[in-house]
Amino acid sequence: MMGQFSSLAERRAAALGGLSLVKLLFLGAALVAFGHVAAVALASETHRVSQKNRAFAVKEIVVAAGDVVEFTNDDEFIHQIYAKASDFDFDTDESLPGDTIPITFTKSGVFEVHCHIHPKMILVVTVQ
Repeated sequence: MMGQFSSLAERRAAALGGLSLVKLLFLGAALVAFGHVAAVALASETHRVSQKNRAFAVKEIVVAAGDVVEFTNDDEFIHQIYAKASDFDFDTDESLPGDTIPITFTKSGVFEVHCHIHPKMILVVTVQ
């Protein structure tokens, strides 16, 4: 079987299923990058912000990019939250008492979250 390959490189390529060293290095780099992305996704945290008495329970919160903020309506009123920025925005459906709406903050920056129904509700979310 060794006689059918003319060089050591051909024998190695055949042993590796025909993959060249360049392809193997690219595959290895892709696996490392995917592992890093998966680790970042697993490392994200969830933060809970209550909405009660027509207000957010906190005025400010600091989170990491990729973290989830769960907005829980602990009020007797409907809420509808939104944020508008040039590089990140969201606008939720109405949230009934007891509902929780998760928002993933994907971009770094400072974002003001408001309620359409209660304009005095403001939460500043700083995403690092």
